[in-house]
Amino acid sequence: MTTFLTATVIALGLCLALEVLAGDSVTRARLAPRDLALRLLGYMLILLFWFEFSWRPWLAGLTCVTTVAILIIVSRAKRSVIGEPLLFSDFALLPQVPRHPQLYYIPPLWDPRISVPTILTLAATILWYRTEPSVLPAATLPGLAAVIGLPLGLALLVWAAPRPPLVRLIARWFPQPDLEGDVARVGLPASLLGYTARAMAGSEPVPAVPVLPLCRGDDVVVVIQLESFIDPERLGGPPLPAMELFRTQAAQYGRLRVPAHGAYTMRSEHAVLTGRPPDVLGFGRYDPYTARSGDEPTSLARLARARGYETLFLHPFHRDFFRRAQVMEAFGFTDLVMGESFADAPRVGPYVGDVALGERLLAEVRARRRPLLVFCVTMENHGPWKPGRLPGIDDPEAQYLHHVAHTGRMVQNVAAELEALARARGETVTLCVFGDHAPSLPSCKPGFGERATDYALFRFGHTEVPPQRVDLAADALGLAVRGALATAPTDIAAGT
Repeated sequence: MTTFLTATVIALGLCLALEVLAGDSVTRARLAPRDLALRLLGYMLILLFWFEFSWRPWLAGLTCVTTVAILIIVSRAKRSVIGEPLLFSDFALLPQVPRHPQLYYIPPLWDPRISVPTILTLAATILWYRTEPSVLPAATLPGLAAVIGLPLGLALLVWAAPRPPLVRLIARWFPQPDLEGDVARVGLPASLLGYTARAMAGSEPVPAVPVLPLCRGDDVVVVIQLESFIDPERLGGPPLPAMELFRTQAAQYGRLRVPAHGAYTMRSEHAVLTGRPPDVLGFGRYDPYTARSGDEPTSLARLARARGYETLFLHPFHRDFFRRAQVMEAFGFTDLVMGESFADAPRVGPYVGDVALGERLLAEVRARRRPLLVFCVTMENHGPWKPGRLPGIDDPEAQYLHHVAHTGRMVQNVAAELEALARARGETVTLCVFGDHAPSLPSCKPGFGERATDYALFRFGHTEVPPQRVDLAADALGLAVRGALATAPTDIAAGT
């Protein structure tokens, strides 16, 4: 017991020193008595987690300190790219890394930067096992009780955390999401554990979105979420003809305030599809797809279906990414055209080209037999931008500008075709295009443009109005798009 207490005190002290001196907090670490107790509790739970595998106090203490150090390093690296510390919801995305390694800057397991430290760590652990004696009781019954009791106790704690009465206590410690404040207040490990418990407790009630008026809706409503899209001139790039189209032909255009920088597409996507601002989602704001799983009775797609529209989700990537297929079906999309439908589509770099995606979108619009809502998510300009992505272009910003030119061309093609369709058929069409977040480029660091991308809202077949610049938030754009839906127009005659 003395050895365990000594190793624990030293390990917790080192963890505290690491966070106070080198932690990932934008303000000075707070050490008020309750906050300090929560910090130490976070470290202690990590130590006990590792201790149950070895029953070696010094090995568990070292592993605890190493874990905290790794969390700090990863969090600081993430902050440098995205502008946020490590989140509890990031761990829910870990299964995507081995399934889609091309989407991340993380080297493969066989890369020496990963394989060598892994092998050395494994060898050192084996050597430590042979050197440090176990403190597991030698007697059979006490030993068996310890082996079963500690894991069972930790498992019961995990089970109880999102349930009364413990959840009420945790809610007092973490009443509202305040990520930066909580990391400074109780440290990264305790924040990760506390936020996880609050998220596991279930989605919090959110205010109802206003019901649409019963008036005639547009025949076609197309929403295109443009991957990592901003006006390239904001990065010092050449003018994009599509931006001139925004300023001269869109009914409304401007800067779009989005909930994240450089990543977390699902946050902007959820805001547009639901019309809900992040601050009403509680702890689910960080990953609304994991927290709410598409449980949105007043989502754009469900409202469209209730008014007789076909609802189509179009995305040229794997169904399992972000659990998109499952979530989009819950949102109310009846037809999903995803990665398997683009097996033969032209690629630009590693992903399906935006121009080809635009052609598929237009084919779906032409083939419709009823009023149609399409939500399309592009993929061509998804990161990472690194050497080898494009032949002869290794600079990340040059790669981005190469792709964004195709994005602009696709928007122009779709807008021209939808305008011609509206004129030929005497129909009304809404086209909304928006960037989900700014790109995570060296020239586009966190804080760039106050988390604002660009958007445009075109209204074809309506009375022409002068283009108006209106800067707004992603959820407000979602509400604006809802205005294109209402009671369904007359079904399209067969063969037209």
